[in-house]
Amino acid sequence: MSFLEEKVVVITGASSGIGEATAKHLAERGSKVVIAARSEDKLQKIIGEIQSKGGKATYKVTDVTDKENIQNLITHAIEEFGRIDTLINCAGLMLFSMWDNTKVEEWEKMIDLNLKGTLYSIAAVLPHMKEQEKGQIINMGSIAGHAVGEGHGVYSSTKYAIKAITESLRKEMSVKYGIQASMVSPGVISTNWQDSVTDKDVKGVLNNMKKVAIEAEHVAKTIAFVVNQPSDILINDIIVSPTRQEW
Repeated sequence: MSFLEEKVVVITGASSGIGEATAKHLAERGSKVVIAARSEDKLQKIIGEIQSKGGKATYKVTDVTDKENIQNLITHAIEEFGRIDTLINCAGLMLFSMWDNTKVEEWEKMIDLNLKGTLYSIAAVLPHMKEQEKGQIINMGSIAGHAVGEGHGVYSSTKYAIKAITESLRKEMSVKYGIQASMVSPGVISTNWQDSVTDKDVKGVLNNMKKVAIEAEHVAKTIAFVVNQPSDILINDIIVSPTRQEW
């Protein structure tokens, strides 16, 4: 039996990478997906691909660092499909840099997107899930939220915080309201995230990571495994990483 069929899933950061792969994977298995990101062109393209295969999907242009945007996304999902079963917080930014280079603006971008964006999404969906007394919140962690490597300092800090947020959600929301709070922590994934890195001092680190990177589809399958659990089963945290990744 699949619990994916007809499940309504909201996915942030869905215009590329893990978010896009997850949206397509779930839609192919019968879920109704609501995808969100800032790029309307990319969202429209993904929706077209999903619908051409018979999938059910809609989109909402969303900046997760804007609280009103996030609330509009949640409202849109409920208006389109009547409820929200699962929220997947995929929106995130990975900007590696060395402390020597004090990339303060980049630190702020990661804090705004990785932390505030996740928190705003949780705040917007919780009242709905509390009212229906069920739901899933899946936060995107990282192996960098379990181990800190060179150049990872601030990024790892945001992912350690996601771990704390998820654990706290689980303790407060699962017993009282039946809301499942889970985290999926990917290792090195082959997406375009490296293109955003401006610190030339971490090029060696990036080159080594590229050699072992795995495709986003593998993470999408792991996320689908979490989504596919019945309401009385909670998956706490899953790490999925390349076999040859050293850390």
